[in-house]
Amino acid sequence: MPLYNEGPVVGDVVEAARETFPRVVAVDDGSADGSARIARDAGAFVVQHPVNLGQGAALQTGFDAARRLPGVRFVVTFDSDGQHRTEDAAAMVERLRADEADVVFGSRFLDGRTRPGLVKGVVLRTAVVYSNLTTGVRLTDTHNGLRALNLRALAGIQIRQNRMAHASEIIEQVGRSGLRWVEHPVHIEYTDYSRSKGQSVWNAVNIVAEQLYR
Repeated sequence: MPLYNEGPVVGDVVEAARETFPRVVAVDDGSADGSARIARDAGAFVVQHPVNLGQGAALQTGFDAARRLPGVRFVVTFDSDGQHRTEDAAAMVERLRADEADVVFGSRFLDGRTRPGLVKGVVLRTAVVYSNLTTGVRLTDTHNGLRALNLRALAGIQIRQNRMAHASEIIEQVGRSGLRWVEHPVHIEYTDYSRSKGQSVWNAVNIVAEQLYR
């Protein structure tokens, strides 16, 4: 769980996640609002970056930490702002447990539950077209932070893009390594909190900008 200045909600997110996933690794990416303490008090195992490095860097730190935990078979990447649902994550892990794939990508576009808004939807679908053309892996949602991976996938992925371009990098590495993948329909809950942070459009624009720069 990458974590950056999500103090108002992260405690509830961690507590809810731990009802299904007892071991939650939160990577605090240089937060200045006490997010690390709140996540730790809620029961997460917290790793901290001394400065903000970006979501890609936080995910890689989380992957490294998860590998060291005894008995780990599967890893889920899960946002800390309350937009992801643990029931979706659990269903994705069950598909790994059934050996359907090595990676399960969450997709908000496989059904009609998620309504991202006109501008965000257009930008995200533009990113999908670009990613599908450049990575060779055809997905319907290329920048969804909800993913589930088994240990084979975890060993085959090394994130070097520190910021938003990490999502395309993960997809590229999945394609190159021959890992088996599937998509799973998920519901992204755009909350008043996430909208108040301005994430709805600007994150989507940043995704496309970083892809083009990369």
